[in-house]
Amino acid sequence: MSQTETATKKNNIVEEAKKRRTFAIISHPDAGKTTLTEKLLLYGGAIHEAGSIRQRKAARYAASDWMAIEKERGISVTSSVLRFEKDGIKYNLLDTPGHKDFSEDTLRTLVAADSGLMVIDVAKGVEEQTEKLFEVCKMRQVPVITFVNKCDRPGMEPLEVLSNVENKLGIEAIPASWPVGYGQKFQGIYDLIGGELHLYRKSKHGAQKAEAEVFSSLEEGLAESTLSGAEKEALTEEVLLIEDMFESMDQDAFKKGEASPVFFGSALNNFGLDVFLNYFQNLAPSPQPYENSEEQQHDLEQPFSGFVFKLQANMNPDHRDCAAFVRVTSGKFERGLEATHAGTGKKVRMSTPHTLMGDERHIMEEAYPGDIVSLFSPGFFRIGSTLYTDKPVTFNVIPLFTPEHFMKVSTKDPFKRKQLREGLKQLSEEGVVHVFEVPHGVGNELLLGTVGILQFDVVTHRMQAEYGVELHQQAVSYHSARWLPNESDDIIEKLEKSYSTHITKDMEGNPIVLFESAYALSQAEEKVGAENLFKYKQG
Repeated sequence: MSQTETATKKNNIVEEAKKRRTFAIISHPDAGKTTLTEKLLLYGGAIHEAGSIRQRKAARYAASDWMAIEKERGISVTSSVLRFEKDGIKYNLLDTPGHKDFSEDTLRTLVAADSGLMVIDVAKGVEEQTEKLFEVCKMRQVPVITFVNKCDRPGMEPLEVLSNVENKLGIEAIPASWPVGYGQKFQGIYDLIGGELHLYRKSKHGAQKAEAEVFSSLEEGLAESTLSGAEKEALTEEVLLIEDMFESMDQDAFKKGEASPVFFGSALNNFGLDVFLNYFQNLAPSPQPYENSEEQQHDLEQPFSGFVFKLQANMNPDHRDCAAFVRVTSGKFERGLEATHAGTGKKVRMSTPHTLMGDERHIMEEAYPGDIVSLFSPGFFRIGSTLYTDKPVTFNVIPLFTPEHFMKVSTKDPFKRKQLREGLKQLSEEGVVHVFEVPHGVGNELLLGTVGILQFDVVTHRMQAEYGVELHQQAVSYHSARWLPNESDDIIEKLEKSYSTHITKDMEGNPIVLFESAYALSQAEEKVGAENLFKYKQG
């Protein structure tokens, strides 16, 4: 290939990357994340009619929730990747589990995103789960854009919402749009960036886009609204107070996740979504280069590379399969491309790449930095595996989180010990659960560790449904756990002599120490140093 052709190819990769927006939604359960996800797909033209949560009762599930347990519970348990296109921009929406017990999978998914869309319930403000997720965005210094949802219901005053965000997260909340009316009187949005007022009419319970009448000034729009004279006056005063804030927002602070533009609306009724999406494509950054394991920037135009951030087994119940979700970090991915797996040096021909919408698969012919490709896992992929086609590269981007809850499990049928180990090994590789040998245990039981209690239900459900293994569970009350350095024989020796302390390994051989009490943990920190006891470590 000539130098000119090489330069053209590199430029093309960079140009394609600029058209991508890869983002994850972060929210507390019940903030309306699943509804908002569907409405983004509706406005992006990926679906023509949204199946809202209310309609689920009539067996119409949200496009992003497909697993049986999700349909039973009405919550998002796994992370899907949803694609839609609007105004020439290709969006990759990493749909993260909204349930508070699924933070580990959610946190991993955030590693594959270039920005976060934070969804807040106007009545509740920033909740505990949102704080946890925001910490990961802060750790990675990615921009966060905020959508205050459910403005059609009683809740905090808009100014109160801004101070709630600032107090809870320690960031600057910058108003970008403002609600017209409050609760039941909520009828529109004033676009603070463009200076336009949008008044909406509900349509078909939010199944289709809301009809909007757009006015070129606040005064003109307020004249057509049904607000009282006092309410119009109060709104005008608020706008005078905040209208210049977005213009003077510190761009560097926004890019580092220290300032967040705030939009208001109602996902259920589609109010404010047009204004939000109009600005979201410019606010959300296009794909950024990742650092390789040598902490050097790996440029987008380099030959193809990517990392696995999620494994999902048995997506098709008729075939025992495992899909690997790969974030493209550089170069052009083409169907049939042969890549090298960094961990094993094995070659992988990527002949059946998929893009997913819920449980619908579509063959993917090509992908660029920022895109997410779903591949059939050949069996040696792990969370964090790197794939490359040219010079060897690895990305150590997936943290291993410390489990907070533990359960001893064995099989009720002694002849199914092999299936027990195989099934749990698969689920641990997927990142659903950590699986450990039981300290000083007998061979027919294993120790499970999770970040949230509900993950035990998912493990039980999936072991029964997918591997035909009924689990016998026994709760174990460990106070806390810490990962250990891999080369840690001297540390292990000291800890083994410590009070109420147990050491074991997971199925990948990573050592971990379990403590029975806060006192045992503090004693261990004194003996070996807190810096050798990791709350999370690189996988």
